Amino acid sequence: MKKIVVMGSTGSIGTQTLEIVRDHMDELEVTALTANSSVDMIVKQALEFKPKLVAMNDEASAAAVEALLDGQNIKVVSGMDGLIEAASMEEADIVVTAMVGMIGIRPTIAAIKTGHDIALANKETLVCAGHIIMPLIREYGVNLYPVDSEHSAIFQSLNGENHGDLERIILTASGGPFRTKSAAELENVTAADALRHPNWDMGAKITIDSATLVNKGLEVMEACHLFGVGVDDIEVVVHPQSIIHSAVQYKDGAIIAQMGSPDMRLPIQYALFYPNRPYLNTQRVDFYKLRSMTFEAPDPDRFPGFKYALEAARTGGIMPTVFNAANEKAVALFLKGCIKFTDIAVLIRKAMDASDAIENPTVEEILEAETKAAGSVAQMTDK
Repeated sequence: MKKIVVMGSTGSIGTQTLEIVRDHMDELEVTALTANSSVDMIVKQALEFKPKLVAMNDEASAAAVEALLDGQNIKVVSGMDGLIEAASMEEADIVVTAMVGMIGIRPTIAAIKTGHDIALANKETLVCAGHIIMPLIREYGVNLYPVDSEHSAIFQSLNGENHGDLERIILTASGGPFRTKSAAELENVTAADALRHPNWDMGAKITIDSATLVNKGLEVMEACHLFGVGVDDIEVVVHPQSIIHSAVQYKDGAIIAQMGSPDMRLPIQYALFYPNRPYLNTQRVDFYKLRSMTFEAPDPDRFPGFKYALEAARTGGIMPTVFNAANEKAVALFLKGCIKFTDIAVLIRKAMDASDAIENPTVEEILEAETKAAGSVAQMTDK
């Protein structure tokens, strides 16, 4: 039995992880679940999967969960200390980091130092702290399996090859729901419009990031840390059909790509069972029906958030944190109807311009910069 901790079990990746567990109860066992404040859902999950521990970031939510799980022999803990306790449970084998935001950094570090493998779905962990995380992965001799579909595709395309022969990474993007809209049309799109992703079933925040192409910029930052390459070694290609999830080109010109239907359960299951590939009940690609695939360049003028992300990646240091925090706050304001879609990139730009430079930030400096950047965006909008 492989014992897993699911951090962020009530979110999109977390719930799909538990679908995989449900299909493989003879091979996977849940030892801990964590969430922020989704009491009813995590109680339902806990009653089904019987973990030893449940951790809630919100203390009031933890108290409610504890009352509802009374008599179930499940320990309930809260706050950052509780999340770290879940991540560092000795009996776990792998920790799925599926929480949203920089709250995932400290638990991920704790899991690594405990010797656990990481199935990484928490983008901020590498975007903001990749310079800390990747050396720890090597120091403690643990494995990091990317769960993002694109990074999993790159990981799979590198499998069995000499990584020194890599020439470039081809990172694909769906283009989101607004790929064909003009700059003028983007001024008036709503949150409901942005949440209608044509291919993927994801959480609200990442769906908006896909619509702005900010998500692709963040994935470039992640890929730099994961695969030890520079920004200029990565080419982003818009591929609306989302069949090629990413690819690697080698020095001899050969391109190896990972393909499949757009289903996040595939990279999740691959991370949990690596190097094995058990059966997954997902839609198969039918090339006769597909007939063609198309590719185009991203447009940084209509989607300037993508351009700013690449700038932040090249600048390095604290700038990816500032970019990420400003975007996170701006997306939250957009989802509440407080700002326009096009204001997201404007606010990111202003936060980056106002930021001080820190070359090699500590975790504490990363978290301070997050608070400062989010605060500056709120101040700019009075929200």
